[in-house]
Parts: sequence; structure tokens; C-alpha cells
Amino acid sequence: MSKQPAQAESPAPQEQQGTQHPRHELSEVLHQPVRFSIAAALARTETMDFKDLRNTIQVSGSVLSKQLSTLEKAGFIEVKKAFVGKFPRTSVKLTAVGHQAWEHHMATLRLIAGD
Repeated sequence: MSKQPAQAESPAPQEQQGTQHPRHELSEVLHQPVRFSIAAALARTETMDFKDLRNTIQVSGSVLSKQLSTLEKAGFIEVKKAFVGKFPRTSVKLTAVGHQAWEHHMATLRLIAGD
């Protein structure tokens, strides 16, 4: 009894044409749901207070802080800390790089969805 040699799978149609699926264009940073929600909220406004952002996307302060750190390291957001009277206030805004990444990510999602 002889074994048949394994056949290599034929490449996907995109690979045959030399183009990649659009998913390869998605931002790994923005792909995570909480970071996606942060970027979505910030894309609609110039700046947002930490507390308002936390309430808008419905996460704890510690979860928000961790995800803001990742976005800040990527250069997508700017975090400003100041005092209003005796009270600390943290505000967050998308940077130009963040806006560009957000727009590209959304355009890619639309392309994948066929919109």
C-alpha cells in the first residue's frame, strides 16, 4: 500500500493576485475593544476629561488608565494633567497621528464589510 504525497493547498485568490486581505491593514493598537471605544469617543470631540471618558465607555478607572497608557505609547493620544482649583483634572485627546490611525482603521473596516 503506497501513500499518496500530500498536496499543497492552493493559495487563496488574494494571494494568487499578490494582494493581501484588508484585515492586514487594521491597527493592532485600535483592534482591542476598549482602545477602539476610547478612540471612537475621542474622535468625536477635541478633548475629554478622564471621568467623562470612563463613564462614556463604561470601564473602571484602572482599565481606562492601562489602555490610555498603550494608546499614549503608540502616539495616538495626548494626556494632560492639570489642577482646577485644588482638584486634579486629567484630559485626553487624539493626536494627529491618532486621528489618522482612527480614520485608516475605520476605512479598512468599511472595506472589509463591503460598505
